[in-house]
Amino acid sequence: MTDQTQPLRIDIVSDVVCPWCIVGYRQLAQALNDTGTAHEIHWHPFELNPEMPAAGQNLGEHITEKYGSTREQSLESRARLTELGESLGFTFNFADDMRMHNTFNTHQLIHWAETQGRSHDLEQALFAAHFTDRRDLSDINVLVDVAQAIGFDAAEAKAVLEDQRYAGEVRQKESFWVQQGITGVPAVVFDRKHLVTGAQGTENYASILNQLADMRS
Repeated sequence: MTDQTQPLRIDIVSDVVCPWCIVGYRQLAQALNDTGTAHEIHWHPFELNPEMPAAGQNLGEHITEKYGSTREQSLESRARLTELGESLGFTFNFADDMRMHNTFNTHQLIHWAETQGRSHDLEQALFAAHFTDRRDLSDINVLVDVAQAIGFDAAEAKAVLEDQRYAGEVRQKESFWVQQGITGVPAVVFDRKHLVTGAQGTENYASILNQLADMRS
């Protein structure tokens, strides 16, 4: 029998410019609260657009180019996400001039935050910086500012990004999850063995958590 006094381990593979990642997380968080599930969350890097140049790309153009969506479909998706976000206490501020950026540096900063036990805090701050405040996460100064705003040392954060000290470790982490078959995010792994992909909705997450509780008893 599994010792249920141990928190449920939850690994989340995510990118901070993925809207469904923050929606999925907020749905999961609500389900965890509703079911009273003791848990520990571990965030892992995934780049939606690893080849994205430093200048980024207009979001609408990017969506059309990558997914073939029409402008009408893109606007409908934005409206749906905005409504979902509101229901979950998260604000999406989509705009026509919003851009998609390369996120490799964000993942390095999150890795650094993890060494201090605060990757979750930074992950949430970066989601808000991109989607709510529409800040450029490819700009080192923006990343440093976001980190400093939640209590990190600005000089150390800047040094981490300038010397790229965690680049190799982040690449290894990204490769590991790709090798596990992860091709899209959010990807959530419960108890190191049960993979759930996509934003499942609060009720579905609650059902999954209840099933896992039964299996662990």
